[in-house]
Amino acid sequence: MPKSQVRKKKVYTPPSDISPAVKGATNKPSPVWLPATAVTLIVVGIAWLVIYYLSSQQWPVESWRYWNLAVGFGCMVASLGLLSRWR
Repeated sequence: MPKSQVRKKKVYTPPSDISPAVKGATNKPSPVWLPATAVTLIVVGIAWLVIYYLSSQQWPVESWRYWNLAVGFGCMVASLGLLSRWR
């Protein structure tokens, strides 16, 4: 039985007429404060929610009532926003 021919794969060459989105931009490392701030916001958000539930909705700020949940989750969402910029 004859042997089938082996196909040669073409080597990919990127088009030269398309330039990168931003020329000259370098991937600089993240500032030191960014991950520290993000972790702090996560811890503060979790602590805020835990204190709110364990105190039967009397602490941290009783007059805010359910807005305490927004503050706790808002801190955590803000930390996710910061972590999305971390390199």
